[in-house]
Amino acid sequence: MKQILFGLALMACAVAPRTANAADGNVHFKGELKGLTDTLIVMIPTHGNDMTRDTVLVKDGKFDFSVTVANPTSIYAYTPATLRRQENIGFQTIAVPGESAELSGDLASTYSFSGTKFYREYNEANRTIETAAHALNTYMDKLNARMKAGESQDSLMKEYRAKVPMLRQQITESIFNFIKEHPSYEASAVIIPELGNLAKMNEAVKLLSPEVRDGRMKNFYQSVIDQMTAQEQAEAEAAKKQAVGVQAPDFTLNDINGKPLTLSSLRGQYVVLDFWGSWCGWCIKGFPEMKKYYEKYKGKFEILGIDCNDTEDKWKAAVEKHNLPWLHVYYPRNSKVLADYAVQGFPTKIILDPDGKIAKTVVGEDPAFYTFLDELFGK
Repeated sequence: MKQILFGLALMACAVAPRTANAADGNVHFKGELKGLTDTLIVMIPTHGNDMTRDTVLVKDGKFDFSVTVANPTSIYAYTPATLRRQENIGFQTIAVPGESAELSGDLASTYSFSGTKFYREYNEANRTIETAAHALNTYMDKLNARMKAGESQDSLMKEYRAKVPMLRQQITESIFNFIKEHPSYEASAVIIPELGNLAKMNEAVKLLSPEVRDGRMKNFYQSVIDQMTAQEQAEAEAAKKQAVGVQAPDFTLNDINGKPLTLSSLRGQYVVLDFWGSWCGWCIKGFPEMKKYYEKYKGKFEILGIDCNDTEDKWKAAVEKHNLPWLHVYYPRNSKVLADYAVQGFPTKIILDPDGKIAKTVVGEDPAFYTFLDELFGK
């Protein structure tokens, strides 16, 4: 099955490579895949964000290696050039203790699994997903081609929003039906996270046979369900705390000169709380437009930048480097401001009205923030 690659956040945490031995490990992989040249880097998550990296030699597309895992674990195999972001060649799969797999096909189109019973069933599941995803992949390819040909990005995005949910729903239904029809397949448990919808995932778990539901794949699917459950709860809490009309919690943090600045001292004007960090690429990318709007509506609102997850030196250096003309405070590790405002990502901009109540929350570098400012002040 053709997979989407570049789990690059994981790659950044990998340790130095070592050479893999086909005789070592409790999960064996071998195969011949068109598109491979001389080397694969096999990445195996260990704990937290840590990963090991094994270097696997490839000859004429053929490879043979083993890995050691304590439980069913997703693994990733990329070419060195892929890790350098120079190409997009490799595959990802699940390593199951005591099993062996053989891969064949073409990385640019379709590849398949054979081997022990689990991997034969896993291949059936992959074929189902690949068939279901064909319409979406074809549409996305055509959409990208039309964008390159010069069609309006706005009109293409409008079309995308209208069509893609239905195409994604078709994929979800195909995955769910596969699980329903194959309750005794361990592969059915493995593909539950592919449903992407928490309610549907919990429903799919109930379809599994007791042996599979409570067997060795349980932690694989349950960990994803637990993460999504926690995320939904956090988002619900954020929606409550960031709702329009809610009185913004007051706080006092030190400004760029080390003097305490209290939020309530800014009452009587619109205030934008900008939660950011020097490490946040999207935060930095947004500064030019923020500076433009700060000047455009000068005197009509204030920005209070709240730097997070930085050292004080990095914070001050970033403010100076990017020449940020608004107010700034530093967020120490022991502060509870992020929790009080239920900040889920960076940048997050929370606009307060002159009475200190929340008027709008925008997560990410979103044009909606500037549209809102135009609606407020451009009349």
